[in-house]
Amino acid sequence: MATDDSKEVSLPSEAQSSAAPLVEAGVISTWLTSNGFAHELAPPDHRGVEVIKVEPQFLLPMATALFAYGFNYLQCQGAYDEGPGLSLVSFYHLIKVSDHADRPEEVRVKVFLPRSEPRVASVYWIWKSADWQERESYDMYGIIYEGHPNLKRLLMPEDWIGWPLRKDYISPDFYELQDAY
Repeated sequence: MATDDSKEVSLPSEAQSSAAPLVEAGVISTWLTSNGFAHELAPPDHRGVEVIKVEPQFLLPMATALFAYGFNYLQCQGAYDEGPGLSLVSFYHLIKVSDHADRPEEVRVKVFLPRSEPRVASVYWIWKSADWQERESYDMYGIIYEGHPNLKRLLMPEDWIGWPLRKDYISPDFYELQDAY
């Protein structure tokens, strides 16, 4: 396209400008793909750790495969809200703990859930450390971890209405503590 000064201006094509940067498959993603586990790649986190996106219905088989691969420690499970009207995310930080490992292998797994029906299988039966972490995610975001042995509020009173860390949550004007003593 020519301008008034007859200089050539090349505009990026629509395909180039809308294309997301390519993410290279890491060791864990390659192993999962070679064993038939469907997943998406996300860019590595700030420390360069592989991030894998999994559909909710495939979390349990994926978690079982990662445990069999050697990820025997659930360092952290948590959740966050992408924003009003967007997805809720349940994430899992897994580590291969072994003797004499100065830099254990790590992977991050993320499950994107619709905020209207945020349900995903519990990984409690694979990693017992998910117990209170899944309860906290349920209490703060309303994510239902199916198969969890004791999914109930952990931080908020049991009769609390709503999910306080969701970005569309409206705080009540007043909440009366009952039987506080």
